[in-house]
Amino acid sequence: MLEPEMKAQLGAYLERLVTPVEITAYVDDGTDSRDMLALLADIASLTPRVTVTESRAGSERKPSFALARPGEPARISFAGLPMGHEFTSLILALLQVGGYPPKVEQAVIDQISTLDGDFEFQTYISLSCQNCPDVVQALNLMSVLNPRVRHTMVDGALFEQEVASHNIRSVPTVFMNGRQFGQGRMTVEEILAKLDQGAAQRAAAKLNAQAPYDVLIVGGGPAGAAAAIYAARKGIRVAVAAERFGGQVLDTMGIENLISVAHTEGPKLARELEQNVRANNVEIFNLQRATELLPGELHQLRFESGASLKAKSVILATGARWRNLGVPGESEYRNRGVAYCPHCDGPLFKGKDVAVVGGGNSGVEAAIDLAGIVKHVTLIEFAPALRADAVLVNKLNSLPNVKIITNAETSEVIGNGQQVTALRYKDRGTGASHDLTLAGVFVQIGLVPNTDWLKGTIKLSPRGEIEADARGQTSVAGVYAAGDCTTVPFKQIVVAMGEGTRAALGAFEHMIRTPVLAAAAAAAA
Repeated sequence: MLEPEMKAQLGAYLERLVTPVEITAYVDDGTDSRDMLALLADIASLTPRVTVTESRAGSERKPSFALARPGEPARISFAGLPMGHEFTSLILALLQVGGYPPKVEQAVIDQISTLDGDFEFQTYISLSCQNCPDVVQALNLMSVLNPRVRHTMVDGALFEQEVASHNIRSVPTVFMNGRQFGQGRMTVEEILAKLDQGAAQRAAAKLNAQAPYDVLIVGGGPAGAAAAIYAARKGIRVAVAAERFGGQVLDTMGIENLISVAHTEGPKLARELEQNVRANNVEIFNLQRATELLPGELHQLRFESGASLKAKSVILATGARWRNLGVPGESEYRNRGVAYCPHCDGPLFKGKDVAVVGGGNSGVEAAIDLAGIVKHVTLIEFAPALRADAVLVNKLNSLPNVKIITNAETSEVIGNGQQVTALRYKDRGTGASHDLTLAGVFVQIGLVPNTDWLKGTIKLSPRGEIEADARGQTSVAGVYAAGDCTTVPFKQIVVAMGEGTRAALGAFEHMIRTPVLAAAAAAAA
């Protein structure tokens, strides 16, 4: 099952096991069961601390397997073959069940350990989903640290009937104690915030108690991370407040244009950015959505949680988000047929008809990816011609199960109350309205900056982007901006990193050249 090189790497990891791990494999006579047993046999062959026992009874899902310490009930299970993005989830589960300490803050460990209640989770995933492992790994970690938590990963492509019975049209989808708990990427902190009612209040109190920072960065994407590192290297006090550290990068599949890095994936890059930021002694406050900026001698940021922070200088790096269609039915059927990530949700539409709205690079790439999974793809573009690069358009035109409709305005997403059943569009040339019978609509029409909360405070462009000068300075003295939330013309990771660096250097220069701030810095020293 595993290639020799991968077995060698896995064997090195499994040397870290402290205690034995017992795996119980629930199988039948199918090919998938044989493949799963081959994988488990490879793992067991690498260390005497892992044993595998077969069972043809005792689980409603086959193939599946459970991990346990000797003498304890299993609290982590995998229904399906955790390869692809989920192979890392399997390795971490083996290590953590085997006693290897998790790499999380002690405060998070304490919060998990003291959760009061019995929680049984199921996470429905697709092996091509780059966001699913974060949720699987978070819930596995909770199951290791708290004996009252249990978790099962379920491969939606392998257990299609179960997915259909729950009407799941987006992954990851999490159920807790038989009821839907959440959809989309969630960190362990986000999961704990939903379970622990006092978590948000404690986090807000922690922020409110902080002394003013020299530089406060709002946003944790590539621009915010670069700004934090460059500011911290000046020897000043720096913090990052982010709604989710990593930003759009977390939703990016393959990254092959980051200089000196041949290939990486968004979630991996986000983790590395966070590690780099923390290594520079920068405080990170996650799950903090900014709602108001109050400029002054000390700028104040207010957050949705009720918390606030003050700083001598602020760098706004709030990024952008997917643009919505804004048509009837879109919000009603979000995650029930309306999707925004073809890599994550595409496998759930295997053998079905779908549409992609958007004829730029993102839309055409999505249509190409989906054509290899679904029965048929219809790409709808508002303009008279596709806007994507010629090489992508040529590839799209070569696919037999793709239809392209241009000069068309999407007007409504239609459903039956449970899921999407059709898409309505208007021919912009004739004015005629048409309905497409389908199961899914993938929206790929660009980005909108996360700047609504800054209207009336900072000068914005007609598109809502923050206007900043050559040093990243905005219309408010001491407030800088960087990345996709600004008017910078090219929305690329490497550009955002450069912009974040420039904003940090600009903010530091502002500090040392402003008499009041310089005097305050000297007094503090």
